[in-house]
Amino acid sequence: MAETELERAEKRYAQAKARLQALKNRAATQARKLDTRRKVILGGALVDLAARDANAAAMLDRLVRKLPREQDRKAFEGWAPGDGTADAAGPDADTPGRAGAQVSATSPADAPSPRRT
Repeated sequence: MAETELERAEKRYAQAKARLQALKNRAATQARKLDTRRKVILGGALVDLAARDANAAAMLDRLVRKLPREQDRKAFEGWAPGDGTADAAGPDADTPGRAGAQVSATSPADAPSPRRT
């Protein structure tokens, strides 16, 4: 049985609609990845600033204490902004606000001071 012109047009329409949805999905995925990257970069910059600036450390402490979700606040238990020390999990634990970063076993006094450019 031969395919009618209407059936061919419907098939092309369905294919075009699927391509459009795939493009929209790809664009949404890229936008989410960029948003996540921006948040990680800003979070790291804020943590670094809190290590050098008491006002920033106090602001970051207030932000953590005011987090609305208990599970989010739990991620920061044993951590203080700007102290640079590991939490209760030990020196191999991930540092909150630093995706994948490892905490060193040295104290902040042992660490070299940041270079200013």
